[in-house]
Parts: sequence; C-alpha cells; structure tokens
Amino acid sequence: MAKKIISDIFIILSLTTNFMFLYFPNGITIFIALFINLFSTIFKLGESKFLATKILATSFVANLHLVPAIFLFFLGYKDFAIALAIGALVSNIISVLLVIIESVLLLFEE
Repeated sequence: MAKKIISDIFIILSLTTNFMFLYFPNGITIFIALFINLFSTIFKLGESKFLATKILATSFVANLHLVPAIFLFFLGYKDFAIALAIGALVSNIISVLLVIIESVLLLFEE
C-alpha cells in the first residue's frame, strides 16, 4: 500500500512539474520535470495489473517526450522543446486520470 501511495504521489508530481516547465520554461524546470517523470516510471515498474501497465505506458510516453525536449531546449529550439513538453503533459494527464479510475475500481472491489 505504501508503494502505491508513493507511486501515485510521483505520478501527480510528474503532471505538476511538467506544467511548471510550461509556465516557467528554463533549464532547471525541464530537468526537474524529467527526473520526476523518471522516478514515476521507476515506481511503476513491476506492476502487473491491467491499468498499472497502462499507467506505466503513459509514463514511458512522457519520458520519450521530455528527453528530446531537454536536448532541444539547450540547443536553442525552445519552441520545439515546449511542444514536446505539451505532449508529455497530455500523457501525464492521461496517467492521472488512469490513477483515479484505478482507485475507484479498487474501492468497488473492497
């Protein structure tokens, strides 16, 4: 149960840090967003439930958007980096929605 709580915290934190980069785009905020997303992905590894695998997939998608976004940001392509970060934000929104659905389903199973 504690692992689920920590995992859910990092999933929500991924969404908020990603939004933080879009609101205040600089090198520090994009690194924070990427590392929080990576921690979120690590906490979801090993889960085998149906929705947990979907949440893991959305975490991978967010990481695949943020890794090139960092390189593009530091190469001077700020607009492309922000566009990729928006894609990661959409993925994180889907991830949070799946966490909410998973929580409701677990509530009904009890």
